[in-house]
Amino acid sequence: MMSPVSVIWFQFALCAILIGVAGYQLSLYGDVIARRTGMSGSWVGLALLATVTSLPELATGISSVTVANAPNLAVGDALGSCVVNLVFLVVIDTLFRKEPLWPRAGQGHVLAAAFGVLMLGFTLVSLLMSQVTPPQASVLSSVLTPLGFGLTTLVLLGLYLVAMRTVFAYERDHAVPKTATLDDQLPTLRTALIRFAIAAFVVAGAGVWLPFVATDLANVMAWNKSFVGSLFVALATSLPELAVTLSALRLGALDMAIGNLLGSNLFNVLIIAVDDLFYRPGVLLANVSPVHAVTAASAITMTGLALVGLFFKPGGRVLRAMSWISLGLVCMYLLNTYVLFLFGE
Repeated sequence: MMSPVSVIWFQFALCAILIGVAGYQLSLYGDVIARRTGMSGSWVGLALLATVTSLPELATGISSVTVANAPNLAVGDALGSCVVNLVFLVVIDTLFRKEPLWPRAGQGHVLAAAFGVLMLGFTLVSLLMSQVTPPQASVLSSVLTPLGFGLTTLVLLGLYLVAMRTVFAYERDHAVPKTATLDDQLPTLRTALIRFAIAAFVVAGAGVWLPFVATDLANVMAWNKSFVGSLFVALATSLPELAVTLSALRLGALDMAIGNLLGSNLFNVLIIAVDDLFYRPGVLLANVSPVHAVTAASAITMTGLALVGLFFKPGGRVLRAMSWISLGLVCMYLLNTYVLFLFGE
């Protein structure tokens, strides 16, 4: 007979396995869709794969602020997933031994990373201003309070749309003509779309279940929900991104892998705005722990490091393991986790 703690850990592991397996299928059929439609790998990773692989964060966030009434879990998952996705860049840099990651990355990823800094920075400012009590409360967070959400939500929605439009225009203007022929053994576009949709449904279903398991885990282990949301839930809901990243590397589609991770971060910040729309007690960012500002600041710093890598393109490795950019990403992730464990709520 399993103990209650073992049952909760088993449920958490099952959620993670379902998300990981379905995420792998997403990557396979996402690649087929890209080949059948002729879209670039970067755009497929940024728009299609990033949106679908972020479904666990979306489902987890909505269920956290509605049924589970755990706003800290929702915000911690969204921001924590941004940090985890940036750590996955280190995974790429470490596993790809022939050449460091940054010299091979396309220059177009700079746009996605820059918009990531912009959206995360705006979220950080809004979060800090939301913690101030009236009458000094933030206009950004309070002006639309009677409607149940803050002006921050509308701004984040607008920034996301501008980001996607800008990156699409860049990819279109800098597209490289493809000369490779299609493999006759590839599934048809209709088959790929159906299987892609099934995998997305599994990912979303597991994401709905996950916040309840995480809440029980936090209670049983006496951990704070900010820490659980930003570490364990963020890691589990980011497994599709990891699966897509690893499979894209096997396919030789490095830009698709990077585009998926940076695009997922844009969508994760958008999820905070969506969660705010579903959060009925008030403005979401005004009802969460200020410790999430640490995660947002960590994500901004890590994205800044990625921007340096994309511009500077360092080719050396520290102790023959990874570039100094990747080492900096790991250090920021560990620092963020340590602070959340000590001061989270």
